[in-house]
Amino acid sequence: MGFVSVARVKAGDAVFGGPELVLIAGPCVIESYESCIRHATRLADIARRAKLPLVFKSSFDKANRTSHSSFRGPGLTGGLEILARVKREAGVAVLTDIHEPSQAAAAAQVVDVIQIPALLSRQTDLIDAAAKTGCAVNIKKGQFLAPWDMKAVVAKAESAGTRRIILTERGFSFGYNNLVSDMRSLVIMRGFGYPVVFDATHSAQLPGAGAGGERSGGQREFVAPLARAAAAAGIDGIFMEVHEDPDRALSDGPNSYRLDDLPALLDTLKRIHHLSREAV
Repeated sequence: MGFVSVARVKAGDAVFGGPELVLIAGPCVIESYESCIRHATRLADIARRAKLPLVFKSSFDKANRTSHSSFRGPGLTGGLEILARVKREAGVAVLTDIHEPSQAAAAAQVVDVIQIPALLSRQTDLIDAAAKTGCAVNIKKGQFLAPWDMKAVVAKAESAGTRRIILTERGFSFGYNNLVSDMRSLVIMRGFGYPVVFDATHSAQLPGAGAGGERSGGQREFVAPLARAAAAAGIDGIFMEVHEDPDRALSDGPNSYRLDDLPALLDTLKRIHHLSREAV
């Protein structure tokens, strides 16, 4: 069940469900054009050296920040303008998330993958709008959902006329201000017939103000072990929020992975991924 034949979902040059592990990576939020293009160019080089397909990720708006005073990003219009430049100049496929149905059409004009945030994974109108754009849609499993509950979410996207669906595991709420990763969910969701991604950095998050004052905390030291475990379980992609200086990142710094450390981890994940496929 964990290694069933899954649908292939193409996004730029990346193919989810293909032979290679797809890397989705980038800073949590668009901090500036300069920061965005710097990270995208570096990630493109890292992915090229690792011989892994890349989808660059960054958000134009973090609408679910813990505090109203936290940095949210440049907004829809400014953010999409930056992502369009990054896509063109760095030559990368691009992913961003939307929070309202009205944002879907505009995002689809720029990005290769529209992402449904975990906290909004049951919002029918949002999924419907994203699916109807024709873009690939990455739906993150809510921290409050069992993996089998995502079958109904998948059905919503299918009913809107798309089969370009990707599912992402990002941990499950475990008491207050904590998440736990159940690797069984990767096997269960892959059984729905669509590619599955593991979000290694959000799975190491400590959500809410109780963990980190006015911003969520995180346990960066667990990102690599969780990523290795997921690769062994059988996944089609790895999602990682990365930053050149995580301690200075404007969003999700405590659980962001250091860009300099990424090449070594990708080398390990690639080897595990190939071994897991050979074990089928």
